[in-house]
Amino acid sequence: MSERQTLFFIDNLRIALIALVVAHHAGQAYGPTGGFWYFENPGRASILGAFFTVNRSFFMSLFFMISGYFLPASYDRKGAKDFLTDRLRRLGEPLLFFFFAVIPVMMYTYYLNFRHYGYLPFLRYYSQIYFGRGARPLDWSGTWPDRNLGHLWFIEHLLVVAVCYTIFRLIHPRLARIGSGGERPPRNFEILAFTLALAVVTFVVRIWYPIDKWSAFLGFIQVAFADVPRDLSFFIIGIIAYRRNWFINMPKRTGKMWLLVGLTAAACCYLLWLTGHKYFSGGGFNVPSLVYDFWEAFLCSGLCIGFLILFRENLNFQGTLARNLAASTYAVYVFHVPVVVFLQYAISHTDMAAIIKFAIVTLAAIPITFLISSYIRRLPHVRRVL
Repeated sequence: MSERQTLFFIDNLRIALIALVVAHHAGQAYGPTGGFWYFENPGRASILGAFFTVNRSFFMSLFFMISGYFLPASYDRKGAKDFLTDRLRRLGEPLLFFFFAVIPVMMYTYYLNFRHYGYLPFLRYYSQIYFGRGARPLDWSGTWPDRNLGHLWFIEHLLVVAVCYTIFRLIHPRLARIGSGGERPPRNFEILAFTLALAVVTFVVRIWYPIDKWSAFLGFIQVAFADVPRDLSFFIIGIIAYRRNWFINMPKRTGKMWLLVGLTAAACCYLLWLTGHKYFSGGGFNVPSLVYDFWEAFLCSGLCIGFLILFRENLNFQGTLARNLAASTYAVYVFHVPVVVFLQYAISHTDMAAIIKFAIVTLAAIPITFLISSYIRRLPHVRRVL
């Protein structure tokens, strides 16, 4: 098969992952999210806690691994200047647009509906609250000011690592072949050693930076350091996997075994929530945190490897619909949150249970966002970005 034919499974995996991301954010208003969301539903569905915990433990790391896989080829093909120009356009423009235009509107809507400070004209909110040019209210809760990148932190991180990768390649040309050295995929004991090391490093980082603690690194990089060891390591694995052709050469038996590991870890999480034993530790120097970090590392390695091989072996084909959906996955990631929040407000006055609202928003947001994204991508300038 040609290289393009062998990568159909990655397109299909990205479609599934972006649908899971939409579902994850659809549930933020209806479950124990543990963090901020743009809409607050009075009722909560406890079982969504397990859904959030399992998702956050692997799906962004898998996105990072796939992104890392395609990075070297893009740089090799374009060279430093064109590569950075393309990254700045495709990643930087959506960041600026959302930071200055879209997220302020969502935050303003939240301010009017879920904060008790009374009405404030949008332009005053934009200057005084969103950008923090006014006085901070005495009883303010949460981060100050309101400005943030929201879900686009992932895109910002991709831009940062693209700049770092370019600098490293320019400083040391030998890095052009980073990860090269044969095509033998990692053996099970090597994956095990990596997973154990990841758990230990994650545990150490989370002593000071627990889960859901966001920081403004260097003043402008929105980062949760608790997840950096996991996401960064899988991004680097993606780069190495491209040079060594691991996505193609990984044995089917290895994928099955690690998929079983990941699914077993996920099942344990759901079982604990269903039985009322909600085992979750966000960080700190304690045994629960250590156990949680080892559980998370094995779930992440298991599902990232397992789903990759599962899709390679069973979904390595593509029709017209799948091709169109795959082409829109980046745009869906960019635009899905406003759609989700709009739908959450649209059904906010109904008396349905939280889990039913979650299902409705999820089932509506996925096709609507794909349709909107497909249309937006056809606009003259946007097609060069998305």
